[in-house]
Amino acid sequence: MYLPKDISALELLPFFELTPDLVCIAGKDGYFRRVNQSVITKLEYTEQELFARPISDFIYPEDRTLTQEQRKKLIDGKPLVNFQNRYVSKSGKIIWLNWTSVYFPEREVVFAIATEKRLAELEVEAKYNRVKNLADYFKGNIERDRKYLAVSLHEELAQLLAVLKIDIDWIKAKKDELPAVVAERLDHANTITTLLIKTIQRISFTISPGMLDDLGLTETLKWHCNELSLISSIKCTLSGTCNEALLSKEIQLDIFRVCQEALHNIIYHSNAANAIIIISESELEFSFCITDDGVGFDAAAITIHPGLTVMKERAASINASVTISSKPGNGTEVKLILKK
Repeated sequence: MYLPKDISALELLPFFELTPDLVCIAGKDGYFRRVNQSVITKLEYTEQELFARPISDFIYPEDRTLTQEQRKKLIDGKPLVNFQNRYVSKSGKIIWLNWTSVYFPEREVVFAIATEKRLAELEVEAKYNRVKNLADYFKGNIERDRKYLAVSLHEELAQLLAVLKIDIDWIKAKKDELPAVVAERLDHANTITTLLIKTIQRISFTISPGMLDDLGLTETLKWHCNELSLISSIKCTLSGTCNEALLSKEIQLDIFRVCQEALHNIIYHSNAANAIIIISESELEFSFCITDDGVGFDAAAITIHPGLTVMKERAASINASVTISSKPGNGTEVKLILKK
């Protein structure tokens, strides 16, 4: 974009006055230097009134801090694209504007163009936010219920079984005084009790992975892979890592749920010998890829599948995407991509 040496020369640009968009030039000091008629009409101030006050005075109070932060980035050389904020007209109307701005350091001015967001767009956006908030609310409730159930299983049922095992061990210590058949049944009861304790612990983890808060996403997934390797004939491993500090606990939980669902699908449907989770990170995104060497399936032929739907819905709730690639005889790849 060319900026004339004499800013007033912009008057010669036909689009400056004819476009219905709001076009302006602002100084580094935060004041308007030049505005087109659309700005004057929309904000309802005269040109003199607009030039006499800092631009921040016309911005909706709750948007001033964020606008100032974005403006600083703009002055530092980062173009502003599709930035939304609110202005207040002279009559008090709130106007939503969508800005694209470029800073020209040699002239110390900002050239900016804005389009007004229509009421219909705002209504759609508001409905989307309401639905998303509602979905987050229900998802949060489900996870809290899961956590309560997991704690109940682990802290109550598993402990009761542990007490029962202690009693069985005590009776076994007296086996010299017991008939052989009774001692044999006690050995069997002891083995079953041990298996029950481990099963409850595993189910408790599956319902709500408590170690996620303590050890983080990578270590929790690694532990889950080891557990699945023990209870199935599939060798499950994990490779790679990422900067988990950039992921909130809620997002880590959703990523874990997607990976968990993909691994369970492998166990129950793939007939695979090996499965692997590969974690990677670039400047733009996080990637979690779950692959297996199983029988595969025709991905194009399956339109609705509960497990696949769950993964895609989980990913969508955190603005991520899930792609599934598979062919009969060639295994399956599930890839979750989360943009930074």
